[in-house]
Amino acid sequence: MNRTNIYLTEEQTAALDRLAAQEGTSRAMVIRRLLDRALAGDDQDLSADLAAIEASFGASRDIDALSRDSGERENHLASLWERSA
Repeated sequence: MNRTNIYLTEEQTAALDRLAAQEGTSRAMVIRRLLDRALAGDDQDLSADLAAIEASFGASRDIDALSRDSGERENHLASLWERSA
């Protein structure tokens, strides 16, 4: 393993410390895990996302969408709000 020094903002340091505390590990281990994930496959994630979008094309064609006419959206949101209250 090689030792590397980097400059972090106070916000970055605080965020890393919170993650380390949540995981019960060191700040260095959190940084190594984040780097491993970042270096391992952003391209694979993007490819998977694009494939999912392509596969879902037209999946909602049978769903009736609400009209965008004036008042329809407001009425719909009001009915949702009433149900959740």
